[in-house]
Amino acid sequence: MDKPVTNSLLSAILFIFFGSLLLHFGAFLFVPMLFGLLIAFIVYPFCLWLEHQHIPRSIAITICLSIIFILFSLLVYLLIWQLQMFKEEFPIIGEKLKIALLNTQNWLQKDFNVTLKMQDEWIHSFILNSGNRITTLIDGIFSATSSALFMFFITPVYAVLFLYHRSTFVSVVIKVLSKRNEKKIRSVLQQTIFTYANFIRGMVLVYFIVGVLNAIGLSELGIKHAILFGMLTAIMTIIPYVGIILSSLLPISIAFITKDSLWYPVGVIGIFSFVQYLEGSVIFPVAVGRQLNISTWATLVAVIAGGMIWGVSGMILFIPIVAILKLIAENIPEWEALYILLKRDG
Repeated sequence: MDKPVTNSLLSAILFIFFGSLLLHFGAFLFVPMLFGLLIAFIVYPFCLWLEHQHIPRSIAITICLSIIFILFSLLVYLLIWQLQMFKEEFPIIGEKLKIALLNTQNWLQKDFNVTLKMQDEWIHSFILNSGNRITTLIDGIFSATSSALFMFFITPVYAVLFLYHRSTFVSVVIKVLSKRNEKKIRSVLQQTIFTYANFIRGMVLVYFIVGVLNAIGLSELGIKHAILFGMLTAIMTIIPYVGIILSSLLPISIAFITKDSLWYPVGVIGIFSFVQYLEGSVIFPVAVGRQLNISTWATLVAVIAGGMIWGVSGMILFIPIVAILKLIAENIPEWEALYILLKRDG
């Protein structure tokens, strides 16, 4: 291998390595900033239309972000509503859990000669050994909640700043890259906005498919209101981790109450787990990749790399980042190989 080629390859590997480290340790800064940029790109066309109707920019931005806030509030309301419904069913669930526990203990004693005293000792030992794990889990939940609250607060601030000072940011980008290519740079920026719009359309398609699959699975199990629970659980996955867990509690509890076998709630958990696996490994890469016109391979790599660096936030943000990288590579002759690798038709 020629020395210049070797040096270029080594430089690329080092750039990727140190860039990944910077992104990982700078997540507290970059994640809310990119989410803010995402929101700014999404609402920019509507904001621009309002400004053309002679509405001041500050008021137009306020209207746009108010719409985003109302939609998010509706999601939170749905989550609270599900929790309230689950709370009403909790006494019945508690009674059935007691009966199920007694039946399990009697089954272990009868079929496996495990006495009640031995079972109590196992449970006591398990509780003692789980103490540190529970404490660590609680600390992790508290830390994640604090970070999420900070992100929910700072992300709209970034969105407002990007929208209000967009002319300044565009001018800086043009000056840094090249004043001679101003027209091409503005074209790429315009395509970037449409890229984010396509990303959102892809996400809507993903949630619709997930909702349909959830509803079909619940219907096959004979769970009441399968369509409602299936779609609601799909929508709640917008809120990472917490959404899917809390939204699945109600159909699980309904299965536990209305069915005579514990296999039904286990089946509900299995359906949701399988659909979530399909979403992450098949549905999301194919649906979103098709909307953004990037290859399934590149989408899957972006999802995995984003998850490694930024967790769930990275899985969401890295997809449009790869699409933007494809747009940039399309306009730089030296990056033609990268463009061929990323574009959908290969």
